[in-house]
Amino acid sequence: MTTSLAATSPAQDGARPPTGARPIPTSPGTAPPAAAGAFAPRRPGAPEASGRPIRLLTLSSLYPNPAQPNHGVFVENRLRHLVASGRAESAVVAPVPWFPFDRVLGRGVPRGAVPAEEIRHGLRVLHPRFLALPKLGLLTNPPALLRAARDAAQRLLAEGHRPDLLDAHYLFPDGVAALALARELGVPLVVTARGSDTSQLPHLPFAGAAIRRLLREADALVAVSQGLADGLRGLGADPAKVTVLRNGVDTQLFRPADDRAGLRAQMGFTGPTLVSVGLLIPRKRHHLTIGALRHLPDHRLVILGEGPERPALEALAREIGVAERVSMPGARPHAELPRWYGAADAMILASEREGWANVLLESMACGTPAIATPAWGMGEAISSPEAGLVLGGHSERDVADGVARLLAAAPDRAATRAHAERFGWGETTQGQLALFARLLAERGRQPT
Repeated sequence: MTTSLAATSPAQDGARPPTGARPIPTSPGTAPPAAAGAFAPRRPGAPEASGRPIRLLTLSSLYPNPAQPNHGVFVENRLRHLVASGRAESAVVAPVPWFPFDRVLGRGVPRGAVPAEEIRHGLRVLHPRFLALPKLGLLTNPPALLRAARDAAQRLLAEGHRPDLLDAHYLFPDGVAALALARELGVPLVVTARGSDTSQLPHLPFAGAAIRRLLREADALVAVSQGLADGLRGLGADPAKVTVLRNGVDTQLFRPADDRAGLRAQMGFTGPTLVSVGLLIPRKRHHLTIGALRHLPDHRLVILGEGPERPALEALAREIGVAERVSMPGARPHAELPRWYGAADAMILASEREGWANVLLESMACGTPAIATPAWGMGEAISSPEAGLVLGGHSERDVADGVARLLAAAPDRAATRAHAERFGWGETTQGQLALFARLLAERGRQPT
């Protein structure tokens, strides 16, 4: 099966594994190999009635790998906490885009940098390659990703991993490919929307039509914020299909420093210090935060991230005379972020659009309040004065005024931490389990 529609691959956000995480059985099973596009049918019934966990096949090109350890870490974290419940297990198919000349062109991930398969936090992850053609991705990525995912699924089937349900992340191209694969597997499809796949890609040629078909035909849709859910409904999604399951935060990993003064001294933070975490890409609008420094003469800014905008951002800092107060140490390992959050006075996120920005909760969990420009999900995460504030506009002056206002009456850091503790992963895990169980019961599925 092929599709004539596709899109560019998204970009974005290991850490300590949760206690009780259950590794996926990898011993060969008795399932016979199936020809491509012809997966074995399933018997009716309800999985949880059998006493065994719901078995998922998770499909997402937004997933960490050795070359990109922070890439899609929010997808991995949600899945890890789900599996840790003991009521679900999953094999992961995380396709990696590849083009033969990417290395010559100085972009992309070298083919040998990501293994074909790995075990991450007890989860088996397959990384099939799919051909990503420059400037043609809107047309070619979904069928290419589908071929790669199908091959990986065939391998898992032959080894005995027979999924009850397909769990896909990001509408396009991942969800579009997942729709075809779910129909071939004969299992329900749940797709999680995460941001620009709802706000931007639906307005592009080819992608828009493919996304709207996906919204009609997927069995269930998950939005990571209420704002994103409203966006899905605005695109024509059946409200009954849409469930809001926001991302959570690991409050064990992200916690206040025992000795914040000592940490600040160790990090070299003197005076009011702001931290921003995110890819150096236009959508994150780091230029607004850098520009705000000309109105904040005593403040310093640390930007943690890497990307194509680095030269332009460095040039901007020099041009406006703030280069000595801007530091860009590059992308940092996820487990290292609590040190940066904990030592800072405020976290800044000036993004043009976000579905649900985990960095906000991570900072709050470390006791550091957050400031964000208005976008989907921002007001849901920063929903009280203890959390920080959402700006009224999108200019560098708005950012500067917000910083001055927040730090003039900074909330108690313990209260900021308490706000973040309301957003653990438990509620999200229970919501996923309830959604999966309902879909399987409606289809009358029985594990094989």
